[in-house]
Amino acid sequence: MSSCRRPEHTAPPEVFYNDEEAKKYSQNSRIIEIQTQMSERAVELLSLPEGQPCYLLDVGCGSGLSGDYLSEEGHYWVGIDISTSMLDVALDREVEGDLLVGDMGQRMPFRPGTFDGCISISALQWLCNADKRTHSPPKRLYTFFSTLYSSLSRGSRAVFQLYPENSEQLELITTQAMRAGFSGGMVVDYPNSSKAKKCRFKNMKGKSAKKGKDWIMEKKERRRRQGRNVRPDTKYTARQRRPHF
Repeated sequence: MSSCRRPEHTAPPEVFYNDEEAKKYSQNSRIIEIQTQMSERAVELLSLPEGQPCYLLDVGCGSGLSGDYLSEEGHYWVGIDISTSMLDVALDREVEGDLLVGDMGQRMPFRPGTFDGCISISALQWLCNADKRTHSPPKRLYTFFSTLYSSLSRGSRAVFQLYPENSEQLELITTQAMRAGFSGGMVVDYPNSSKAKKCRFKNMKGKSAKKGKDWIMEKKERRRRQGRNVRPDTKYTARQRRPHF
């Protein structure tokens, strides 16, 4: 057992992610890097149509780091989070998506068929804890999954990255997701590492796409069209760098 307490055992998310904690998500380069990598992996598993902007939902969007990646990929998005401090940081950062305060355990307040897909990074495990006497984790999970299922367009997918506490928690989440209509399974990245292991629920398996020079050049050109600052192309662009030890 780790001596570090899990955040969801410390306080409810709207309390844990206060102003001080929220600032870390805009100032800590390591957090930004990890969040971006997980967002990239989640979008990869969504298997969205190539070259086609989609309308996506980011559940537990926080300060908008995942949304930044969605915008870079040319997608439109809506983010929902229970922490006003995190959303304030997102507003200060002038993210491109629309932001909404909400408790995902109550319901997803969107019309049926609104979104082309959904991602959620490090948020779903919070629903497995009862922060109030009236909270029932199974009921809150089912409410979340059933209303999310309704808000997705036909054939679209949802990918949830989470840090499960134990196998019982995974079973609880999977059971309620299937009750709500979702199908699919779980992908475990870094299964042999207790520190780096991450679980992702999705409804189909996908292979990792190699990010070659053409992909990088296309991404840079897309960012230029969006008016973003992009480094000039050189002979070193997209060249594989030697690892640093």
